[in-house]
Amino acid sequence: MRGLIIILALAFSPLVYPTHLDIDELLRSVKASKGLEGKINKDREARFLAEKSQQLRLLSEARADFAQEERISKKLKQKFAAAEAEVLELETVLKEKIGILGELFGVARQAAGDLRVDFNTSLVSAQFPGRSKILIDMANSKELPTIEQLEELWFRLQQEMTESGKVAKFPAQVMSVSGEMRNTQVNRIGSFNLLADGRYLRYLPETGRIVDFARQPASRYLDLLEDMESPESDQVTLAIDPTRGVILGMLVQAPNILERIDQGGVIGYIILVLGAIGLTIVAARIVNLLQTHRKIQDQLEDLDNPSDDNPLGRVLSVSKNTDWNDKENLELLIDEAVIREIPKLEMGQSLVKLLASVAPLLGLLGTVTGMIATFQSISLFGTGDPKLMAAGISQALVTTMLGLIVAIPLLFLHSLIVARSKFMTQILDEQSTGLISQAMERNRNA
Repeated sequence: MRGLIIILALAFSPLVYPTHLDIDELLRSVKASKGLEGKINKDREARFLAEKSQQLRLLSEARADFAQEERISKKLKQKFAAAEAEVLELETVLKEKIGILGELFGVARQAAGDLRVDFNTSLVSAQFPGRSKILIDMANSKELPTIEQLEELWFRLQQEMTESGKVAKFPAQVMSVSGEMRNTQVNRIGSFNLLADGRYLRYLPETGRIVDFARQPASRYLDLLEDMESPESDQVTLAIDPTRGVILGMLVQAPNILERIDQGGVIGYIILVLGAIGLTIVAARIVNLLQTHRKIQDQLEDLDNPSDDNPLGRVLSVSKNTDWNDKENLELLIDEAVIREIPKLEMGQSLVKLLASVAPLLGLLGTVTGMIATFQSISLFGTGDPKLMAAGISQALVTTMLGLIVAIPLLFLHSLIVARSKFMTQILDEQSTGLISQAMERNRNA
């Protein structure tokens, strides 16, 4: 308190230099400051008393407002409790009124979800895009479906059933294998097949596009599409896929003949080359034997005029130019002439037989190499993915098949040319024996 007095005294005292301030002046200054401090305290006390009454008035007003708000809060709590009880009562009444309809609406939502999945893969969606939007909203909604949504669900179900039994034609954009788009008329066979421009099409539910298959099925299926493009009657024969594209997708992935042969690898091509060589030899020998047989038949009709263009004529020429009185020399010359003709008739038979024997052996070699490749795949990658073993197994089976395909016809053809050559050899033997008999008969009569 004393410090405050000193500060006040210094504040209200005139500015003097410390060197000129004496004790009396300091005493007078302190007294003056003391009086001033008393006055300030009295003013402060008076102001505080005046404000105290005002604060009491404000406090009473605040207490009155608080009491008013508490009364309002109690009323609101009572109204809220009453409203909450009313809501619970109304919910109970709603549940009682809904009853079995709650299960019905749950079934409707489930049906909408299942139908949406069916629409995504249905070929009918290619003609009517965007059908599943309302079904998605209905399946994902947590609220009760409206009458409009239920009617739309019924309509979509009826539409799918109706369109599944129709053959319809509609304009659409079709994407080719190279990615080019073309506008064309698409034929829809129920919910089984899409056809256009003599080709089978597929529907991609991810993008909603209609695209060409990378490969088309066999020609026997494509030929049926011509009748569909320009029908001559109300009924046409057509191959359909009841699995909505699964079987068709497997058919187009099946390898053709050239791809099957390529699976046999190098050994398969070697077998085919040997088979082609064998067939060429057999064809040449059959043509030669048929021509020789025809000439021999002509020579049999005119034995007195032998010709050098056939084996029989050459044998007859030997007997004609030999002295029949020398029976032993004639027999030797005739036998020699027959022996010279036999290799010409049997030419190529041993090679064809060799090729027929080697072909299945090469097939067996391909089987062994294919199984080795299969076991190597198993040792490296295990048996988790069968596709890793498919190449080796295909080589093993295809080479065996090619070896049998080449060997079996060559064996039959070899038997054929052997039989033909033996037949003509028998004719030569019979005629040579006849010539010797004539010589012996002539010598006996002489």
